[in-house]
Amino acid sequence: MTIFHPRLKWFAVPALAIGLASVSVPAQGPELAMLGKVQPGLWNLKERGSSDVADKLCIRDPRKLLQLGHKDAQCNRFVVSDEPNEVTVSYRCTGGGSGRTTIKYEGRGLIQIDSQGIAQNSPFAFAMEGRYAGACGN
Repeated sequence: MTIFHPRLKWFAVPALAIGLASVSVPAQGPELAMLGKVQPGLWNLKERGSSDVADKLCIRDPRKLLQLGHKDAQCNRFVVSDEPNEVTVSYRCTGGGSGRTTIKYEGRGLIQIDSQGIAQNSPFAFAMEGRYAGACGN
């Protein structure tokens, strides 16, 4: 079985068994500098390509965007990729569930979020666009 990633198309699951997984770093530290570009405040999030009304979400800590599929769960996060305009994090939650999220910084006030995983014993996957809408209400 092969894990497909745009930059790592050759990366195979057996490689994990030889210790490559041990290079993961907890995502709580100062790495993930790209998330520092994401302005705290009110964000409109909607599925890419959808004409539905955007969900409004007050983001005080941009790291919360990493696990939208498990909003209030306690999860251990590991950095997969940390680039100046893109971050990918994999996480596993206590009590079950896991996910993998990539956030791309498109410019001031615009981000792309791709996430997939398992929540409440069911798979999920979404591709969202986030647009900054201003300060959060009180």
